[in-house]
Amino acid sequence: MTSATKPSPMPPRFRRLLAVALVLAVPAMPLAAHHSFAMFDPGRPMTFQATVKTLQWTAPHAILWVQAGPVGGYDAGLWSLELPTSPGNLSKMGWSRTVLKPGDKVVVDINPMRDGRRAGQFKKARIVATGKVLGIGTIPGTQPPK
Repeated sequence: MTSATKPSPMPPRFRRLLAVALVLAVPAMPLAAHHSFAMFDPGRPMTFQATVKTLQWTAPHAILWVQAGPVGGYDAGLWSLELPTSPGNLSKMGWSRTVLKPGDKVVVDINPMRDGRRAGQFKKARIVATGKVLGIGTIPGTQPPK
């Protein structure tokens, strides 16, 4: 007998159970890989002026790094602002990896971190020199953060 015709050592009932488990597990995998935005506090929105250090154009979320003076109860320092979508989606909204350049003065709207770190969820930015507003949520399937 060839290996193609040998009966499986796995009982048919176990094979069916394994197949059902795989069918149920695979659709949940992308959800498990994506994190929650619960770490941000939409109940304490903040707006402040800052200077762009860099736009980190990476998946799954781009990150805008800005330097700001004292803001609210925060000391002056570097802020990490996570954009709530991917560079691919940002490109569809008219963004590019060079839309914000180091040294650009911006006014940013964010939802700050709940734990008090100098970080937040990006909502929008206005480039001071041009007045151009960069937001999110202008393609199907995305919405601006609350």
